[in-house]
Amino acid sequence: MNKVADKKIFEVPLYSYERSPDQDAPAPVRRKVVVIGAGPIGLGAAIDLAQQGIEVVVLDDNDKVSFGSRAICFAKRPLEILDRLGCGHEMVDKGVEWQLGKVFFDDRKVYEFNLLPEDGHEFPAFINLQQYYFEEYMVNRVRALQAEGAPIEIRGRNKVSAIGTHPDHVTLEIDTPEGPYNLEADWLIACDGAGSPTRAMLGLDFVGRVFEDNFLIADVIMEADFPTERWFWFDPPFNRGQSALLHKQPDGVWRIDLQLGWDIDKEREKRPENVIPRLKAMLGEDVEFELEWVSIYTFQCRRMERFRHGRVIFAGDAAHQVSPFGARGANSGLQDTDNLVWKLKLVMEGKAPETLLDSYDDERIHGADENILNSSRSTDFITPKSEMSRVLRDAVLDLSEHYAFARPLVNSGRLSVPCTYDGSALNTPDALPGGPDRARPGSPCADAPLGEGFLLPKLGDRFTLLTIGADAPDSLEAEGLTIDRLALDPTAELAERYLGSAASAVYLIRPDQHVAARWPAYDDAAVKAALKRAIGKE
Repeated sequence: MNKVADKKIFEVPLYSYERSPDQDAPAPVRRKVVVIGAGPIGLGAAIDLAQQGIEVVVLDDNDKVSFGSRAICFAKRPLEILDRLGCGHEMVDKGVEWQLGKVFFDDRKVYEFNLLPEDGHEFPAFINLQQYYFEEYMVNRVRALQAEGAPIEIRGRNKVSAIGTHPDHVTLEIDTPEGPYNLEADWLIACDGAGSPTRAMLGLDFVGRVFEDNFLIADVIMEADFPTERWFWFDPPFNRGQSALLHKQPDGVWRIDLQLGWDIDKEREKRPENVIPRLKAMLGEDVEFELEWVSIYTFQCRRMERFRHGRVIFAGDAAHQVSPFGARGANSGLQDTDNLVWKLKLVMEGKAPETLLDSYDDERIHGADENILNSSRSTDFITPKSEMSRVLRDAVLDLSEHYAFARPLVNSGRLSVPCTYDGSALNTPDALPGGPDRARPGSPCADAPLGEGFLLPKLGDRFTLLTIGADAPDSLEAEGLTIDRLALDPTAELAERYLGSAASAVYLIRPDQHVAARWPAYDDAAVKAALKRAIGKE
């Protein structure tokens, strides 16, 4: 019996329905922030808000974790965000770490790639972890925060049935097993997935492409000696003319994706008598396995035209959708909320204008467009739409086996990397001559070893003045904020990642650990001007 079945993780309610005092109030109660959706993105937003002392209520029409593994690949940057939220290490400890990928064409390996070729990072390039574990660990974190007195609540089986928008608040009608009630919120964050009822209730839609190919996902339980790597096949003998993907998950579960083509009977293809022969053709007739979860999916590469609509803000799949190739769905959603929460906090505290939230739109639409572009290119390479496209793709694959120049042209899914907010209105023009391009304004901070620890946990979730070999005040007050200094001596890793050819550097780091500005030395007026710009006051 596998561990998942023993725990009955799909059946056990993690946030059972309980009657709230709000349901008995004589008038609708006003809450600071309401989040719709208790999946990874909604819980990420709620935990971030609660850790910073902001009252938040999460509403979900379910009361259990997701059925089936669903999202499984979580990248380094989201793991770093999750560490700040208090559950990153737990996920890494349970997950399967990997950084090596192999690409096969027909029955031969054509090349392999390493996603984290440099040392000195606390977190791995990727882990594979079933989404039901991911959600369980986040719910556990919510419970821990509640035990500490943090202002966070999850209400299971609370289905939002209507939304009204107003200049300074949002109204919600909510259905429960004991009848409906009304609630108000200063702000509403919609994290209710690709089929977002919130989006539908507000009459909003997506723009972009819909792809017609069908893919079979099978999570199988088996004892296998495949290495902990990402294996991707183009035109394999066991799935001719199509593609296949193999990933290892915890508890002896393996994720297999098989491309099926366009015109299929989805219900028929999901039946075990049709799935099992496909898997035996791939794994071998003698391999024993058990089906845990089977699904067939098509996908879209689309997004909303705007993510913010007054007091309603969309994040994750509710705001944008991509193909599964490249693991850009949940990973980009966590970066949405990481970008949003610090801005919303400053606006709610009156320390930044409400227009700061427009930069969430600008920066995360930039991120979504980057993901959609990469995802669409991956899909076009994996599923050629014409015979000439297929001939060209196959020629690239043949060349990649022997010639390094062809390998960057192979696209089995450009794997998730954090977005650099080039051109953001919050950036101050680069003022560090010789500074490395990877740490330019708008970039996410790269981790680096610092004696017994690492850089990113020391940056935390506040504005920080990072100095490397440079003098500066230990703290400064500006725009109602206190900016603490993190003073470091140069090391080989810091020099490579933050100094380049410069002898010293001063960085202003945002609460989401993106670079706001940088200089060779401390300049009080310049730092304060950059802070003002970074909180939307210029």
